[in-house]
Amino acid sequence: MLVFKFGGASVKDAGGIINLANVVKKYTGNQLLIVVSAMGKTTNALENLTRAYVDQTENMHLIYDGIKQYHFDILQQLFEPKHPVFDEIANTFVEIDWMIEDEPHDDYDFIYDQIVSIGELISTRIISAYLNKDGVKNQWLDVRGYIHTDNTYREGVVQWDKTRESICKDIPALLDKGAVVTQGFLGGTSENFTTTLGREGSDYTASIFAACLGAESVTTWKDVPGILNADPKFFTDTVKFDELSYTEAIEMTYYGASVIHPKTIKPLQNAKIPLLVKPFTDPGATGTIIKEDGINQFVKPVIILKQNQVLLSVSTKDYSFVTEDHLSDIFRLFAQSQVKVNVMQTSALSFSVCFDFYEERFEKLLDNFKQDFKVKYNSGLTLITIRHHTESALKELTEGKTILLEQISRNTAQVVVK
Repeated sequence: MLVFKFGGASVKDAGGIINLANVVKKYTGNQLLIVVSAMGKTTNALENLTRAYVDQTENMHLIYDGIKQYHFDILQQLFEPKHPVFDEIANTFVEIDWMIEDEPHDDYDFIYDQIVSIGELISTRIISAYLNKDGVKNQWLDVRGYIHTDNTYREGVVQWDKTRESICKDIPALLDKGAVVTQGFLGGTSENFTTTLGREGSDYTASIFAACLGAESVTTWKDVPGILNADPKFFTDTVKFDELSYTEAIEMTYYGASVIHPKTIKPLQNAKIPLLVKPFTDPGATGTIIKEDGINQFVKPVIILKQNQVLLSVSTKDYSFVTEDHLSDIFRLFAQSQVKVNVMQTSALSFSVCFDFYEERFEKLLDNFKQDFKVKYNSGLTLITIRHHTESALKELTEGKTILLEQISRNTAQVVVK
């Protein structure tokens, strides 16, 4: 039994969906569970719609109309006009219609999950219908009834026992009848509200299903030849890894390597299931395999960029040392605000942290800190992480930039720059 995950870039247009079907047909002798992300940049567009709805801006309906038009244009290229999928997609969009008819009253993260999740529901409806039309028998599955989470919106925490029980109860019988197509990124609460698992969370979804079902492997189909030492959008001289160990892959994702969601590896490592990262444009290519005994060879350092960062420094109001008691209070506030720390550094009188900027969470964090601490911060920064760093690489990457924080250990160098 194999688990496939297709990202948004692989299904951004009608040609991508046709290519997906051709890839899947190469594996018709296997049981297949197919996890799919939202199409193209749909998640970004739905995030913009969420912001416009919460702020009640004039362009809200313009953004929404653009999202709908994008998907119906793809439908028209793939299906005859009276195919049932047109009604299925229209009915799915109704969930957004109902929400944006009223003024926003709920917490932003809750609203975000209810709106942004529609992208995966739509993409999987379209892909399931096209696969059936193309002769690949499959069943569409609503993942929200199988991946159960708590009520932490935008970062749903998986309830593993309940999730495993639900998956093992129903999915094997479905796989005996044909492929299963379901959504990445999404979960459901006990109150039947939708949660998301964090951006790029479709990889994590695939690993959850694989671990619960004892899959032979997980393959995530990307727009890159495999896992590279750096993002090709920013660097032209990248090199591909043929193999990586689970440990190295976990380290890379922890520091922000976007090719794999940070939580993806652990369930696979626990179950000893290999993860393959392969190009959807060349299904026969070897890609990269991540496994227990993967051999790590570093021809070049691994470079990870995280943009839109905040560097925040807090100090006590009475100029006393920052002690363990203060740190306990500081980390409690970070946890309450759902802000994850990327780098931290302590001095006698201050504690500095670098983290991703999310407006609502940052404002909440700032308000909480100002009650008991003095606070200063810089925004719009970049965090550069270099695994297996060299002096020359560090110098080249920081040349011409102002370094606001630097931290170097045996294997990893991190610098916050502007």
